[in-house]
Amino acid sequence: MKSDQILERMMALHPKVIDLTLDRVWSLLEKVGNPQDKLPQVIHIAGTNGKGSTQAMIRAGLEAGGAKVHAYTSPHLARFHERIRLAGELISEEALTEVLDVCYAANGPDSITYFEITTVAALVAFAHTQADYTLLEVGLGGRLDATNVVADPKLTIITPVDMDHEAFLGDTLEKIAFEKAGILKRGVTCVVGPQHDAALEVIEAQAARVGAPLLVAGQHWHVTQERGRLVYQDETGLLDLPLPTLRGPHQIMNAGGALAALRFLAADETACEAAVTKAYWPARMEKLQSGALFDMAHPAELWLDGGHNPAAGRMLAATLSAQSDRPTHLICGMLNTKDVGGYLAPLAAVANTLTAVSIPGEKNTISAADTASAASDVGLPATVAESVEDAICAITAQDPRARIVICGSLYLAGHVIRLNEAT
Repeated sequence: MKSDQILERMMALHPKVIDLTLDRVWSLLEKVGNPQDKLPQVIHIAGTNGKGSTQAMIRAGLEAGGAKVHAYTSPHLARFHERIRLAGELISEEALTEVLDVCYAANGPDSITYFEITTVAALVAFAHTQADYTLLEVGLGGRLDATNVVADPKLTIITPVDMDHEAFLGDTLEKIAFEKAGILKRGVTCVVGPQHDAALEVIEAQAARVGAPLLVAGQHWHVTQERGRLVYQDETGLLDLPLPTLRGPHQIMNAGGALAALRFLAADETACEAAVTKAYWPARMEKLQSGALFDMAHPAELWLDGGHNPAAGRMLAATLSAQSDRPTHLICGMLNTKDVGGYLAPLAAVANTLTAVSIPGEKNTISAADTASAASDVGLPATVAESVEDAICAITAQDPRARIVICGSLYLAGHVIRLNEAT
């Protein structure tokens, strides 16, 4: 049986996609030999935005220093294998099938969510493959997330906390920050990225409660952009580095968190420079340079961004406002679990038009008509298209040298990657 067939069977083990508790995870971990206790040094990363980018930079820095690094992230874009990186390489089909089969058999008919059982599978794979570090990205929240099962990580990180997933994490910044701060462990240092005051107060209070030392942005480390360079400073000293290859002003702060983590791990300056210059994280303001959709759009620019909450909308708007003066047209599709108006509002000031699409194959997609209506409500001229390809053709027919940004959902981004790779 292939991995995609096993994954399909796993979808039927629990009726809810999201059901936050650790009871089912602990039960399955026990059945498969508690792999969470056999991992290489763990760096656990929570936050609303920037988790993946921060993880990618840390991995690039550690690997530049010669370390072998496991990495776990979610969701995937084009293939599930993207979620599990073993000692620097994406998990093979053979290895993925093996660990999925082990976990499916061990769990039996017991109720467990797709994310929970696949997270356990990743931990099994990590425990059986030699490496120096394990980078674990939280799926949702932190306190009750399936990744929050490592008793003694080497380091924890909380990237910027903002409003998202309110139905599961709470309807205030304080409640959401409390869930994120659930990854804090006694005696384990936590690197804290830039935060709203309300979120930082909650994180600091929880750190005091459990006895977790903090390295807080703006207090223990500082990062700025000066004269086209990234300048980072902490008690160890100053780093003068190139700007991150990951685009957008928010990546300066993500780089700061990654550098704070690497300095805590005693990485040298060469590793720190590699973190900002060699990191790659797809669908985060990524400029497509080849492929079927690239050819269709050329000579227009084609960009892809998977951000999907109000904070991500603000980050994308800031990134676009710093780009060269060129008409900007958005192609947008979103899920019905997201704050569509909150995401689109900041983009109205930087985009000329929006073409709305439904996300193919996603039952929770917002209809193209509803996305277009939400865009019009915030002052962004909008139309609808049947597909991403139709949207690109319509935009380039009117403005052949446009900047086209496909945005609004990681699920739409994954669809676009698969389309672009098609021959």
